[in-house]
Amino acid sequence: MASRADTGTRVDFSRTGVARYIQLASLFRRRIESGLWAPGRQIPIVDDLAAECGVARATIRHALGILENERLIERYRAKGTFVLERPQGQIWCEVATDWSGLLMSRKDAVIEVLSDERGQQPPHVPHPIGDLAPSYRRLRRRHSRLGSPFLLADLYIDDRLSRRIPKKDLVSKTALRLVSEIPGLKIKDARQTLTIGTADVETAERLDIALNAPIAILHRSVVDRAGCLVFTGEGIYRGDAVRIDMKLK
Repeated sequence: MASRADTGTRVDFSRTGVARYIQLASLFRRRIESGLWAPGRQIPIVDDLAAECGVARATIRHALGILENERLIERYRAKGTFVLERPQGQIWCEVATDWSGLLMSRKDAVIEVLSDERGQQPPHVPHPIGDLAPSYRRLRRRHSRLGSPFLLADLYIDDRLSRRIPKKDLVSKTALRLVSEIPGLKIKDARQTLTIGTADVETAERLDIALNAPIAILHRSVVDRAGCLVFTGEGIYRGDAVRIDMKLK
């Protein structure tokens, strides 16, 4: 039998606009992911979870219903609720931290172009490492795997160079591979910055995640040998699908 409380501090669920049962489902899912609630073990009863979290029992039942639909738990009358398995197939998208890795396409990924505009300027330049081009081609793309979107990307490519990119490559290659394979382009410098944030309304809709769900935001910039910023882009990854590994030594 699981213990009455898994933490000593009550969680404050009033700090976001996300429905409490969704926040609780995320909290409980994380407990299963971490092994705190292990497969085959019984989790605390509804009354204990309601007392721990400071919510109504109906809210707890609603949250547990989400996990039951995901086949993570199973509820038995008069016996309790048990963990079936840990979430599978979620954290699978490895964001590379080296140049060769950033050029690799992800297995089973499907890329769709949501918009394609010329004559644009980036609203924000995260890395002041080069001079702006006269104008840019702005591509908004969404990457999905097995029908589930995991990345929303805005790309700004020097308009003069973007005309050399084959149309078929727009739906098959990563952003940096698109740029690196432009004929005649010589790259001098490239930067990448990672920040952690939460999904706004548009991002939540595009990535099919909850409002304020965790996201990873990657900004990338590329400069050519003449010192021109030939590419800058922002990629927003859903937090439950991304992993970043770095060799420290």
